[in-house]
Amino acid sequence: MDDRKFSVLIAGGGSTYTPGIVLTLLEHIKKFPLRKLKFYDNDGERQKKIADACRILVKERAPEVEFEASTNPEEAFSDVDFVMAQIRVGKYAMRSQDEKIPLKHGVVGQETTGPGGIAYGLRSIPGVIQLVDYMEKYSPNAWMLNYSNPAAIVAEATRRLRPNSKIINICDMPIDIMDRMAAILNLKDRNELVFRYYGLNHFGWWTDIRDKTGKDLMPALKEYVSKNGYWVGGDYDKNTEASWEETFKMAADVYALDPTTLPNTYLKYYLYPTEVVKHSDPNYTRTDEVEAYRQKNVFGECARIVKNGSAKDTNFVSDQHSTYIVDLCTAIAYDTKQRMLAIIPNEGAISNIDPTATVEVPCLFGATGAERIAMGKAATFQKGLITEQNSVEKLAVDAWEEHSYTKLWEAFSLCKIVPDAGVAKDILDDMVVANKDFWPELK
Repeated sequence: MDDRKFSVLIAGGGSTYTPGIVLTLLEHIKKFPLRKLKFYDNDGERQKKIADACRILVKERAPEVEFEASTNPEEAFSDVDFVMAQIRVGKYAMRSQDEKIPLKHGVVGQETTGPGGIAYGLRSIPGVIQLVDYMEKYSPNAWMLNYSNPAAIVAEATRRLRPNSKIINICDMPIDIMDRMAAILNLKDRNELVFRYYGLNHFGWWTDIRDKTGKDLMPALKEYVSKNGYWVGGDYDKNTEASWEETFKMAADVYALDPTTLPNTYLKYYLYPTEVVKHSDPNYTRTDEVEAYRQKNVFGECARIVKNGSAKDTNFVSDQHSTYIVDLCTAIAYDTKQRMLAIIPNEGAISNIDPTATVEVPCLFGATGAERIAMGKAATFQKGLITEQNSVEKLAVDAWEEHSYTKLWEAFSLCKIVPDAGVAKDILDDMVVANKDFWPELK
């Protein structure tokens, strides 16, 4: 380590996840020293509610760190070393449409998978590209760590449209699962695991997990997951919402389909869509749950901090998932070659998958970014699923680039979650109306 300190911009400063990320950055300030913390959001009113509270947090816990919040791109993106991007184009109003429109047609309604994920992807592409352009204009040496969803479609778009940009697309879902694996095995944390993993974002499998002595941990994990999924229970899961409890437990059903690997939880939407729809309420989806609980609690706590002028008794806690982001920044800043997952162009990492696919595989991170680690061949089952889903993602980006209704209809129709092209067209037509302020006009 040296005496450098870094300037970090959180793009999407009005997110309810921002306070947890701020606390994580402050808790790891010796590992990753900060000189400046900045927020950017195009919704100034929403960001102000979060920023006013975070300003107090920073002043109390790290007064040496300069804090700024802005809706002006030049102010926000100037003098920045790292951009942490977590935008949601269309906010919760559009997320609700992503979930409820497919359910109206008897299809899984989820914000990052199926028709809802495709719809969200077309909204996210221009937003993320705009952030990349701001960064390159005002801080050309900075790195962007993007965890804006849906990461697979965003990664495919940035691969095509900004192939030389310093953007790394990442996801915290495998991180959460590996934290659970560590808890199941009574290990300190996920950094105790040496893993092999391959697939697409929200669409992957662990093929090998060992501890740092080389001991094979897969047999113990498989035995546990076959019975309990990734549900830990007890104190570990005391604050886990009911919808996530169902998801973690259902990993047992996904595992049963291929007991040679351990699955990402999101595979339940593709492999058991009928079961998912059966347990879904088309009038009260995950968005309603988030707005009723998380959003209300976060904005309420921010208002309380501002009213009291102090955050010393705050109930905000650091976001365990965002430690991954700090690890990535540290690895790049100090060239540590730490092994972590990223969503990157395949280029042979999975040898029998399209080299232009944006896959999720382990990489070594250092000063030049991510160096992919070869995962060998995908098994027949996985290869078939990956090829189909990657084609959906490519068609979605084709549709955005070409303003093509047909390409988007093909993407919806090819998606494993959708039963046939007729249903796909019905959903798409409803989506076109709902997204008229966000999508390009389709021809």
